[in-house]
Amino acid sequence: MDNKYTVFDCNIIHLPRIHDRAGNITAIENNIHIPFAPKRIFYLYDIPGGESRGAHAHKQCHQFLVAASGSFEIILDDGRTQRQVLLNRPYMGLHIPPMIWASETNFSSGSVCLVLASHTYEAVDYIRSYDEFLSAK
Repeated sequence: MDNKYTVFDCNIIHLPRIHDRAGNITAIENNIHIPFAPKRIFYLYDIPGGESRGAHAHKQCHQFLVAASGSFEIILDDGRTQRQVLLNRPYMGLHIPPMIWASETNFSSGSVCLVLASHTYEAVDYIRSYDEFLSAK
């Protein structure tokens, strides 16, 4: 487990945008735009407006979240400090390193949360109890 990270290591990354009159495109390249090579990509959708998701930490996995559509907030917690971040642009994402408790909240209707993860799914990498998270920190 890597306990060196704080909420201030969770960075908003502005992704490149290619403008076109017919619409824009944003590409994300491994170890260029984000600080890891994704091994898993998934997205959350059909979340009722105002609902929450997440509320866990990872022991090893880095994540990069993008509001592909709509908006939501992320509450970050390192066991000492909390920080809240709003994602509402598809060309901006949030890097969340391991051992940061993260909760996604206040989803707007129709929002889509795109997640790029540094590891494949492994249940043992998740810390789902906040008390267990605090003990591990």
